Order: sequence, then structure tokens, then C-alpha cells
Amino acid sequence: MDERYDVVVIGGGAAGLNGALMLARSRRSVLVVDAGAPRNAPASGVHGLLGREGTPPGELLATGRAEVRGYGGRIETGEVTTARKVDGGFAVTLADGRRVRARRLLVTTGLTDELPDVPGLRERWGREVLHCPYCHGWEVRDQAIGVLASGPMSVHQALLFRQLSTDVAYFQPGTTLTDEQSEQFAARGIAVVDGVPASLDIVDDRLVGVRMRDGRLVPRDALVVAPRMVARAGFLAELGLAPVEHPSGAGEHIPAGLAGVTEVPGVWVAGNVTDLTAQVGAAAAAGAMAGAHINADLVAEETRDAVRDYRDVFTGAAEARLCEQVAGDRRHGL
Repeated sequence: MDERYDVVVIGGGAAGLNGALMLARSRRSVLVVDAGAPRNAPASGVHGLLGREGTPPGELLATGRAEVRGYGGRIETGEVTTARKVDGGFAVTLADGRRVRARRLLVTTGLTDELPDVPGLRERWGREVLHCPYCHGWEVRDQAIGVLASGPMSVHQALLFRQLSTDVAYFQPGTTLTDEQSEQFAARGIAVVDGVPASLDIVDDRLVGVRMRDGRLVPRDALVVAPRMVARAGFLAELGLAPVEHPSGAGEHIPAGLAGVTEVPGVWVAGNVTDLTAQVGAAAAAGAMAGAHINADLVAEETRDAVRDYRDVFTGAAEARLCEQVAGDRRHGL
């Protein structure tokens, strides 16, 4: 697959597919390379996306892939291991040895959620173990919700989930609330649980509570955590692009400017790889914006090349006419 494309999109989630859609509709040759491990795979449905509320993530992606293919875009399953600069653009290598070239890159590989080290947490992730009130909050409304202090956003999470339930408990292993935060919790009726969670108690494949290290069971129907979110971008190292700490302290991202442009000319990013908190709708919108920006950048490059060629032809024709005129003058003794 040593082929050339206008754009290679690395990552086939909402951001990547929407960017590819914009490019394919602009008659660009586009390849989407997707590893097939979407972050939201454990979720039962996509929420907060107008017109597609509750759609299973796999169904949404299947529809998006079909739409991209419908405009001539190509989609391949694979994992990109390296991307490097070459004459005319970029060389992209996949884990199985396949290689492609691209004039531009759109990186939409998303992020990895690093969860606290509590037994049972990973197995329930995307089910009763949650992180976003806008993605999953409605589904656990009026239930007994626990919030595990696991990052700088944990207090904020507790206050947000209090909007959805009157029964919210905050587990604070190894952390201390400020006086202001303690007052906020007291005013909102958020209970504070001291001690260290040891594991999750599961009965009939459902979470029933958090087992503390001292043996106590704190009954809970759902548990909220704040994972450390880290951009999937190791393959960009040869280009000099590396994840940096996000200003929020919630993880690492690839910084970007307007429409996802990066500090490496020809490389754009969109979705969670740069915006850690983007939901599906925001990621898709960012992908569309990046795709349009990339197309405009290619148009500008092609226009510059066309003007250069036009000037070369025009200059050559003018010189030829001048030579003919001089030769004619000499024949007539002028």
C-alpha cells in the first residue's frame, strides 16, 4: 500500500471521519487509518449529539464510514507507528509494514484514560464507573452516586453530579478538601467518606457499593472517577510533536491553534487528542473545521503552483514572440 494521498487521517472516530467527509466532498484523495479501539466502545450510547441521541457508538461509526466511502474516501484498519517528513509531504508507516504518503496529515487518534488503581474499576468503566455528567449523568439520575477523588476535577465532578442526585458521596483517599470546598459540600449535602477504597462490590453483574480497606461497604449504584487523559500520539515523535501537560492538569494533549493547526507545517489535530474534554459532537465539529482548513491550505498551494507554471509558460511565449520579431526585422534589414 505504498500509495499517495492528498490527506491521511490517522484515527477514525467522530473527528477523523467528519474531517475525512469534508475532504472527500472537496474531491480530495483521503485515507483514514483506524486502529479499531474507540474510547467510547464500552458506552451503550452517544449522548448530547442532536439528532443522534442515544445511538450506539459502533452504529454511529459504521454510518460515518459508509458516508466517507460514499464520496470516494478510503478506510483501512491499522495502527500507525511512525510519521516522518519527506519531500512533498509525509511518509506514514503502519504496524504491519504498510506505507503511505500524504501531502497533509490530520491526527484524530483520541486519548487513553488512565484510571485509579482500584480493583474492579476498569471492568466497570463505561457502565457504572463514569466520568462525565453530560455523557452518562441522566442514566444515573436519582441513584446513589460516589465520586472518587482522583484528579484536579474531582470536586467539580461532585458538584455537577449533585445536580442529578441528592445522594452523592465523596471518597477522599489521601486528599484534603479546602475550607471553601468543605463548605460547598456541606451546603449541597454531599457526604464525605474518609478512608481508602479497596475494591468494588459486584452482585449479579451490578455495582452495589465500594468496599473500604477497613472492611466497610459504602452502598453506591455508580462511581465517578476523573481519569488522567493522555493523548495517543507517540507516533508523532519523529515530527517533533509530543504531548504536553494540559492547562487543566487533567492529562496531556497536543497543543493546536485555529482549526487544529499544529507547530509542524502540514499537520493538523482534532478531537480528544488535543481537546481532552470534547464530546462526540464537539470532536466531529473540530474534525470538520480541520478538514475544511486543510482543503483551503491545499488549494492555496495548488494556486501558487499554477501561477508559477502560468508565468513560466507566459514568459516563454513572450520570449518566443520577441525572437521571431527580431528574426523578422533582420530579414527585412531593419
